[in-house]
Amino acid sequence: MRDLAIDLGTANTLVYAKGKGIVMREPSVVAVDRRRRQIIAVGREAFRMMGRTPSSLSAIRPLRDGVIADFEIAAELLKYMIRHQMKGQLRMRPRVMVCIPSGVTEVERRAVEDAARSAGAREVLLIEEPMAAAIGAGLSVKEARGCLVADIGGGTSEVAVISLSDIVTKTSIRTAGDEFDGAIRHYVKARHQLLIGERSAEEIKIHMGSAYPIEEESAMMVKGRHVVDGLPKTVVLTSEEVRDALREPVREIVAAIRLTLENTPPELAADILDGGIVLTGGGALLRGLDLLISEETGVPVRVADAPLDCVANGTGKCLTKR
Repeated sequence: MRDLAIDLGTANTLVYAKGKGIVMREPSVVAVDRRRRQIIAVGREAFRMMGRTPSSLSAIRPLRDGVIADFEIAAELLKYMIRHQMKGQLRMRPRVMVCIPSGVTEVERRAVEDAARSAGAREVLLIEEPMAAAIGAGLSVKEARGCLVADIGGGTSEVAVISLSDIVTKTSIRTAGDEFDGAIRHYVKARHQLLIGERSAEEIKIHMGSAYPIEEESAMMVKGRHVVDGLPKTVVLTSEEVRDALREPVREIVAAIRLTLENTPPELAADILDGGIVLTGGGALLRGLDLLISEETGVPVRVADAPLDCVANGTGKCLTKR
């Protein structure tokens, strides 16, 4: 029997197989034929269709802000992931652990459980993302010592202080990578009167995004549709402009970290001052974010090794011990 741990993320879904580590990494996108109500692609193949589908097809992200927005499509995504790992063992129903944002409601929690069961899981276990991220980052969560992890994913940013294998205080906000992309799209439209898609905004974020002034500023050509005449157009976007576009969502993440620190018991706050803040998730890769957070809080900040994998690895480690 192969137990599976799943990091069901807004942007990407990672699968950890017991004894093998991370075995699958796919965008959380499903392409649907609207006329026949049929799934035609999942993961990378569906992601390539985003923004390029005819009216009869839709490339759908079933998760928004870290929670399930489309139950049926989310179940299909999970079914694809589970069946891909259970080839040759189709009659065997695996035990599955799924990580969820710490701020989800009971209804949202139940939706994840139901989706995993309908996808073929015989037993569904849940773990909160900050705990999984901390374990995956190698933090000593079992000790009577405070550690602070900030997991910045696609749909949510989860900040938590952990001690003695439990979360002492936490802040969960629905501002993360998707908000970064949205802020870039809004800025380009307002400043350059150019409409760009989600994929273009993500590419701009990856190649030029920063939260803090960098040594070598850069620029890139951005293609889109002009707001006024509706014709294709190319503009030059600078890294300073992208940083300006990201200022507000970055400020909200910094505010969430400050709030968590303010609610931390004094003894644990002293531990965090010694051990620092650890950043995980795709948002941790935003250049200069660690420097900005350190400057704003006065606490040392470091980015975890392989920040994109921390939640999946942490979830897998917890499943292995069960």
